[in-house]
Amino acid sequence: MTAFFALTTSLLWGLADFGGGLLTRRTPALTVVVVSQAVAAAVLGAVVVATGGWSEAGPRLWFAFAAGLIGPVALLSFYQALALGPMGVVSPIATLSVAVPVGVGLFLGERPGLLQAAGIAVAVTGVVLAGGPQLRGAAVQRRTVLLTLVAALGFGTVFALITEASTSVTGLFLALFVQRVTNVAVGGVALAASVRRGGAAVPEDGFPWASMPALAFVGLADVAANGTYAVAAQHGPVTVAAVLASLYPVVTALAARGFLSERLRAVQAAGAGLALVGTLLLATG
Repeated sequence: MTAFFALTTSLLWGLADFGGGLLTRRTPALTVVVVSQAVAAAVLGAVVVATGGWSEAGPRLWFAFAAGLIGPVALLSFYQALALGPMGVVSPIATLSVAVPVGVGLFLGERPGLLQAAGIAVAVTGVVLAGGPQLRGAAVQRRTVLLTLVAALGFGTVFALITEASTSVTGLFLALFVQRVTNVAVGGVALAASVRRGGAAVPEDGFPWASMPALAFVGLADVAANGTYAVAAQHGPVTVAAVLASLYPVVTALAARGFLSERLRAVQAAGAGLALVGTLLLATG
């Protein structure tokens, strides 16, 4: 059961990443974040009411609130990086979010094992190579790599906070609802500020209503992935769940290759692969 739900998490996160990045190429990233998270918040609200999740309210929800403050920054950075592309490089680098729990452990006095130390070295090397050293052809923009690293830090922090925000399935629904509502509020304020400074909230030809199903899918797939990961972690070793769930970049890369015919230079592909390998070593160390 752990393997099934963890692999389902990879599939959902991978498709959500691909959809979010693709939508951001046509619609402002903030709008993608706000609309997709608003749909997710509405659905989660209905689930919380149906399951009686309000009874789980307590001080732990402050962790969900904090996750909601950080989440929009991570999502916006990630979608912008995906829009700049290539997805096959961005998504694997984002899996470095697993380094956040390792950092927390170091702060609390833990010391990395041999596998974790190797994972850090491999992952850093992968980040450098995935940036596309100027050997031949155009390199991946430095801004793309920086945005992806910001997103990874944010995602890792959000995962850690959500883990602390609930102790039951109904509590998880409530925590995710609080997180999504906060996401929408923070994202909405940022979007309003952007418009006030002259930025665009929608494309020149108006709001892409035809993209609403895709926007809804991105938001709901992200929420569902959080849920399946929590179930996977509750029914088996967290390390196994983390390793299998961290395979989602493979889904994103395959989707980019299949739908966008995206090609990577050898050094970029090697760097993306090393970033993914380093992440797996960190998760299993």
